[in-house]
Amino acid sequence: MTVLDILHFPDSRLHQVAKPVSQVDDRIRQLVSDMAETMYAAPGIGLAATQVNVHERIIVIDVSEERDELRVFINPEITASSEDCKLFEEGCLSVPGVYAEVERPDRVSVRALDENGKTFVVNADGLLSVCVQHEIDHLNGRVMVQYLSRLKQSRLRARIAKAERELG
Repeated sequence: MTVLDILHFPDSRLHQVAKPVSQVDDRIRQLVSDMAETMYAAPGIGLAATQVNVHERIIVIDVSEERDELRVFINPEITASSEDCKLFEEGCLSVPGVYAEVERPDRVSVRALDENGKTFVVNADGLLSVCVQHEIDHLNGRVMVQYLSRLKQSRLRARIAKAERELG
């Protein structure tokens, strides 16, 4: 397994829309394994392939306390979402150190393929629901920062630019 490099905002590659996986094969399973290793090492609870500069519709998630319940979603699609929404504080491995409240549907149903190419459906709520929606946003070229006000986005860009100048 390999720990992959995670792209950081404002890298334009984070805004590419991921393409569907046409066949779940050994290459995809290896990518899933590497993505899981990367997510756990970061440490994080979710990672989209877009974040490691692979523009295919794959996400890995583990919201368990013990970090031993890896979930793999290939070609995930939200098929239903609740009308009731909640605010959740979210962080992102591509925007380290930044947390923001994002309003999302409280519950979603997701259809996807697993690492063996079998279709499954998950009815997610709570943290799993938030994480799935956040990672699918990445596959659609959307970063959590886009939920922030223009003023907060501007401040974040200035802070990132200053940090890059200081690093030389």
